Amino acid sequence: MKKIGLLVKETLENRIKNSFKLSNGLIVVKYSGVASPDMSGLRKTLKTTGSDLFVVKNSVARRAMKELGLNDLIKFIDSPCGLIFFKDEPIDVSKILCAFRKDHEKLILEGGIIQEKLLTLKDIETMSKLPTKEVLRAQLVGALNGPVVKLVLVLNQTLKKFVYCLDQIKQGKLK
Repeated sequence: MKKIGLLVKETLENRIKNSFKLSNGLIVVKYSGVASPDMSGLRKTLKTTGSDLFVVKNSVARRAMKELGLNDLIKFIDSPCGLIFFKDEPIDVSKILCAFRKDHEKLILEGGIIQEKLLTLKDIETMSKLPTKEVLRAQLVGALNGPVVKLVLVLNQTLKKFVYCLDQIKQGKLK
């Protein structure tokens, strides 16, 4: 029979593994010095993007990451840290984290991983400055729609000139 502490650690380890398998990636943050109500607010904000902030003991996180083959992330886990698993857009998560960090300087963004690519703090900050998927779609639609609108306007002007010319001929002003 296993001890309760060991069962709890195994359960947490399995939760990390399952969360990682169901997500598009994860970001490691250090939260030492950030007030608990502020962390709760961050959790709620992250939930709106389909992300989860998971706090666990370092030994459990290291063991789970080692089993997942995330050896590059193990170096980030050395003090109280949280794992943020995101399913949808990493851009939305990075915007939330960078905005939160402006008000709470003690939150440290260590790094993360997206589809087997290691992220650094600079990568996360760069992602936070990118436009969202909806804005990019709107820009693409505008770019694709622009030439079509110009073509319609040019063809319309040509048709107007032709009608004007026929009207002038009808009135006998042009021969």
